[in-house]
Amino acid sequence: MDTEDVSKFDDIRPLVDAEVPEAIEKLIADPAFEKAFRYIKPDLDWEKFKQQLRSFKTVKAFKTNVAYDAVMTVGKSTTFSLTISGRSRLPEGLVPCTFISNHRDIVLDASFLNVMLYDVGYGMTQVAIGDNLLISSWIETLVRLNNSFIVKRGVSGRQQLEVSAELSAYIHHTIKETKESVWMAQREGRAKDSDDKTQNSILKMLNMGGDKDIVSNLMELDIVPVAISYEFDPCDFLKAKEFQQKRDNTDFVKSKRDDLLNMETGILNNKGRVHFTICSPINPQLDKLDRSLDKNELYTRIATIIDHEIYKHYRFYPCNFVAYDLQTNTNRFSGNYGPKDKKQFESYLQGQLDKIVIPNKDEPYLRGKILDMYTNPLKNYLALE
Repeated sequence: MDTEDVSKFDDIRPLVDAEVPEAIEKLIADPAFEKAFRYIKPDLDWEKFKQQLRSFKTVKAFKTNVAYDAVMTVGKSTTFSLTISGRSRLPEGLVPCTFISNHRDIVLDASFLNVMLYDVGYGMTQVAIGDNLLISSWIETLVRLNNSFIVKRGVSGRQQLEVSAELSAYIHHTIKETKESVWMAQREGRAKDSDDKTQNSILKMLNMGGDKDIVSNLMELDIVPVAISYEFDPCDFLKAKEFQQKRDNTDFVKSKRDDLLNMETGILNNKGRVHFTICSPINPQLDKLDRSLDKNELYTRIATIIDHEIYKHYRFYPCNFVAYDLQTNTNRFSGNYGPKDKKQFESYLQGQLDKIVIPNKDEPYLRGKILDMYTNPLKNYLALE
């Protein structure tokens, strides 16, 4: 990345190579960074690791060594399997594209995708990350060193317009000039109930950085949807708890401590099987749209195209089918699991519910919310038929 080219994006862009040594020194000097890294690698020789860090002089070297190793360590210790399909749908010749996916885990969705893209020779993406997650200075240093760009949250009115325009200009610049791919979620924040829907506001933001019509501007970004399927969501009980907190108190807002707990829980706990599917690039479908349609109708149709690509490429596990039958009180999918699968999921479900400590705990409500999380992807897939 050329330093001069991106200077106008200094407040949101990733670090450039010239800034790497200083950033690494900042990380090494912060005890919180060492503590966090030891969660992933408890037996780490810190002095040796510091020497290794100082040997990296570029963002690429940091990403493909430190970040890659950390993510693979997490993958090996917290997943039964981590797999990717649809590689043949990736743009030929390493042409950069904009990956848009459903959003399950705050940190790992993009991290897992990046290591798998790297393994298949496509290369890692730049990653959009909300500034609400930059809870401490070392986290901001780390994510920018790891090629992430910042999405400013919690701004209002005119400021929101300016922020969106800057972000869109940066994404267009990254695809067209820097020639790097970008990853972003289909919505702001995770879909807590796993009912994945692309927000029109994301598409409106992406359009702002172009100088043509809506369809042409989005086609320039070469959008490739990605379907993410976790067998188990370690944060399901935290998401259910938040649903009840918001139900019981309409003014409830998650604290920074809650965000940190969600990040730690998602990273460190069991996810079972995890699968990513590269869906079909949507440009052929965009090209068929009637560009004279009302803007909002056009955005809705584009969002639906992305959603349908994701829905039809989910991977389902026994827990999804068990959850559907438990929630609907039917045996519709009993052929997709056995008695052992059902017993294991019911035991898992109760274990997650037991973790929730909250005033006026409404267990039937919480149970329903967790079942939603495992059922909604299947329901969305079925709705396509």
